[in-house]
Amino acid sequence: MVVYTEAVQFKVDSKLVDFIEKKLSKIDQFFDRIINARVVLKLENTGQVREKIAEVRINVPGETLFVKVTHKSFEAAVEQAVDSLKRQIIKYKEKQS
Repeated sequence: MVVYTEAVQFKVDSKLVDFIEKKLSKIDQFFDRIINARVVLKLENTGQVREKIAEVRINVPGETLFVKVTHKSFEAAVEQAVDSLKRQIIKYKEKQS
């Protein structure tokens, strides 16, 4: 699976990119026909706390699975997104069979 990582209005660290790729590679265990994954990282400035937004879009044959998670850190947001995508992929596989 090819993972595209994009950061909006800031420079993303290589450690964060490696973390994202490692987490998303675990989804391959559930479904091996994933075409690609696109991760968009954003900063939301609301009040004093800067919220981090992770949007993950996974393309599978015939459908696109999408998750948007807001958290205080990108790592936690990506972990929540991966958990949600696992559930979506399991549902997608059940619909296919």
